Amino acid sequence: MAQHAEREIMELTRLCDNKGNLNPLAIGYARKPLIDCNLSGHFMRKKKWNYWCIYGEEVLFSVTVSHLDYAAVCFIYFLEYETQRFIEKTITIPLGGKLKMPTKVLEPVQFSNPELSISITNLQSTTYLSVSTNNFENEALLAELIIQHPLEDESLNVVIPRNRKNFQFTAKHHTLPTSGFVKIGNRTYKFNEEECFAVLDFGRGIWPREVVWNWAMASQKVRNHRVGLNFGGQWTDGTGMTENAIIIDGKMTKIHEDVVFTYDRANFKKPWYITTKFSDQVMLTFHPFFERVAKNEMKVVQSEVHQLVGYYSGQVKLDDGSTFLIQQMLGCIEEHVAKW
Repeated sequence: MAQHAEREIMELTRLCDNKGNLNPLAIGYARKPLIDCNLSGHFMRKKKWNYWCIYGEEVLFSVTVSHLDYAAVCFIYFLEYETQRFIEKTITIPLGGKLKMPTKVLEPVQFSNPELSISITNLQSTTYLSVSTNNFENEALLAELIIQHPLEDESLNVVIPRNRKNFQFTAKHHTLPTSGFVKIGNRTYKFNEEECFAVLDFGRGIWPREVVWNWAMASQKVRNHRVGLNFGGQWTDGTGMTENAIIIDGKMTKIHEDVVFTYDRANFKKPWYITTKFSDQVMLTFHPFFERVAKNEMKVVQSEVHQLVGYYSGQVKLDDGSTFLIQQMLGCIEEHVAKW
């Protein structure tokens, strides 16, 4: 038994109807960010985030700006692969303050308070990402990154319809060539667009109170190709839509089948397996070398994220029937449990 092919959206579409419920015409996937996320109503259930993960040659750097209706949560983190030096900084603003989240994928986002400043702007298919703080584990941090969006590149843009009142638009933009630097104290890490790639995860939706999801992703050079992997699980299962794709040199193979994540919840650092549910289209193993745990335990809200950094190996079958082999491809995988 295979899953049915998903509907491809070809024109600009609004995510919600006039009542703030899911617009049926938005259900599907697109190769460009064609969805306008006009969320309204649904008090406390709206969740909006822009998450960036940049893979450098020596370090991973990540920036998130999010608005969860009851609070804005902005965080940055940094991992040096070799030494596993890890620094994270999170700012939570009750009720979200003045943070405005745009409705379209590549619109600007700004966050600034005395502790942390984040500016994300987009001009002529280039994103300028600027971050500064005077206290990043007692050192100053300054990041200036220039992220290219190659015009011909396809991206994964999907509306997941749990029902008319619980739904999510996600845009996963992979293998975006990145240059610039991240400076911590007196140490500067440089990024060059030949070898360094950013991933954008843009999410806008109306979520249930409790949810579990898995996300697996990587964006790297593989045998001289720019390769992006993206797989989602649990939250999407059974909706008829998936967040599964492989993107090679900007061309996306959309995987219409659910994938199964197999891993040990007692020890997240053991190998993970990702396989398509009905076929052998995806057969991947992930070997972690680093685990980030982020817990949030406010009275009403609890969330726990286990995010692993490690290496993918295995294979994915492409649209033309050929098999793409993956060996030691650096990436991330996560489990997120939320009561929000």
